[in-house]
Amino acid sequence: MDWVHTVTGPVRPEDLGMTLVHEHLLLGFPGWFMDALAPKFRRADALSRGVDRLQELMGLGVATFLDPCPMDLGRDVEFMAEVSQRSGMRIVCTTGAFKEDEGISYTFGALPVQDIEAIYLKELTEGIGDTGIRAGLVKVATGVPKISAYEQKLLIAAGRAAAKVGCPVITHTDQARLGIEQIAALTKEGVPAHRVLVGHSDGRDDHTYHRSLADRGAYVGFDRFGIESFISDDKRIDSVCKMIRAGYARSICLSHDSTCAAWLGRPVFNGRHVATPEAIAASMPTWDATHLFKRIVPRLKERGVTDEDVRTIFIENPRRYFRGEEPPREGAAGPRSWWPRRG
Repeated sequence: MDWVHTVTGPVRPEDLGMTLVHEHLLLGFPGWFMDALAPKFRRADALSRGVDRLQELMGLGVATFLDPCPMDLGRDVEFMAEVSQRSGMRIVCTTGAFKEDEGISYTFGALPVQDIEAIYLKELTEGIGDTGIRAGLVKVATGVPKISAYEQKLLIAAGRAAAKVGCPVITHTDQARLGIEQIAALTKEGVPAHRVLVGHSDGRDDHTYHRSLADRGAYVGFDRFGIESFISDDKRIDSVCKMIRAGYARSICLSHDSTCAAWLGRPVFNGRHVATPEAIAASMPTWDATHLFKRIVPRLKERGVTDEDVRTIFIENPRRYFRGEEPPREGAAGPRSWWPRRG
């Protein structure tokens, strides 16, 4: 791609700078507006909070914020554009819908795949609704234990739309599973593997799985730092170090999957547990979009990760992902014999 479409206009991939590839401003699970007991959404307060947080990130060197919120989880591109204009942070949004068990499947479930593809194409090439704001890439998501027929339909539509436009695809996986199947479905529709970022691959400590994604040419998302209810950050750090030591620095991206401005309604987890944002903050105190730069990167450097590696992960990899340059496969850089022994 010669241009990346942000919510405030196109930019060159080489101008993206330091990029967080998977964060959110707003997030609301389907039906959030039905919860009369939830805190009322106050747009002005959320806007102020979002601007403050993104300006804090800019102070840490971040220049671009990718918000892959799908259509059915509270995506609000006008809110994103206002936060971007006020903060100065570039924000990239997505087209696409969420996985079947946590999304809204009724309408897209009834539509033929070609209609969903056409919807994605409209949002990528003309704009979302009547805003004129164009999505920069496509979001797909799958649950477990297998990809449902509905999710397969969305993968096909996403792959076809992305291949026609020449944009990347970012994915959601549950339990760090089915990433290989996602790659296979998307490449079958014409999306090169190096235009796919397999999200939430840090959901399990499995170096063989991580390498298998990179060996197929995809980017591997270690993008839930701070969410230690799934897996500890210690294990995430181990996984990142193993990948870098094995020569895969150019195939990984780091982020948090945080919600920076506001939850819409009360967060729902596993379809059962309802929590308040305050309870989530108390149980996961480091889960915010600054965590990598304040705590994780220094720990990575203690383990032998270099400034060059950090630049590769946060600047060069997002640039190449959007540009469409292919990352190296299976340890093309070679393992690092000098790597510190621990971890």
